[in-house]
Amino acid sequence: MSIWEAIILAIVEGLTEFLPVSSTGHMVIASSLMGISAFEFTKMFTVTIQFGAILSVVVLYWKRFINSFDFYKKLLVAVVPALAIGFVLKDVVDAMLERVEVVAISLVLGGIILIFIDRWFREKTNPVTTPSYKNALVIGFFQCLAMIPGVSRSASSIIGGMTQNMTRKAAAEFSFFMAVPTMLAAAGYKVVTDLLHLEISDLLTFDLPKIEAGFNAITPQEWQALLIGNVVAFIVAMAAIKFFVGFLTKYGFKLFGYYRIIVGLVILMLLAFGVDIQVV
Repeated sequence: MSIWEAIILAIVEGLTEFLPVSSTGHMVIASSLMGISAFEFTKMFTVTIQFGAILSVVVLYWKRFINSFDFYKKLLVAVVPALAIGFVLKDVVDAMLERVEVVAISLVLGGIILIFIDRWFREKTNPVTTPSYKNALVIGFFQCLAMIPGVSRSASSIIGGMTQNMTRKAAAEFSFFMAVPTMLAAAGYKVVTDLLHLEISDLLTFDLPKIEAGFNAITPQEWQALLIGNVVAFIVAMAAIKFFVGFLTKYGFKLFGYYRIIVGLVILMLLAFGVDIQVV
């Protein structure tokens, strides 16, 4: 992977991670068009640069993260379903990740839902701005739908928030907050097991030789790509979040729905024309 390819993928990650458009679908198209989707490092790169995107949420909303301990307890309640179900259905999720058509179909179906979602959940006169523990748990179960590739973690959790009478803005922001522990756990696990080729037990027992071997297996060029990718993803994600909150509050989801349908159809067309597309 060249530096320019790393920058392009990082821009795609930053733009799409927190928007309800599925970052997976966009990574599929971008990496395939650049001809790097089959490389093992590409798969690890797309996971690792999520750390940059996660950091953007913490920086933008840093006051919320130091506000109260109750905030963290609600986040914990919200992410428990994804961690538990993800652990139990890991093999099923991994199998779906190998099927590009699942990503494309999920994008199209999710797009159709977003076109009508504002009509289904109109803003109430007394909306919920701060979710209760029950609200957080329900939103957490909605987030589990994102285990289906192409559904979008952001879209599923925001819709979950709207079912709990939250405003679009409040639901979107809580979705951002949920992303921090959820993505941190998922990305951290992938980095340890797939990038460093370690077992979790190696970290828990602090098996220094194995840990050093894992880090040493990454080339200087790969380290450079990872560093640049995370920095770019961080900057772009910050801009994307600011744009999304303002746009969503004013215009709603419909445009994102049409966009998802277009992206899904593009993937299906590429598959129909025999383009070799692999899920990263």
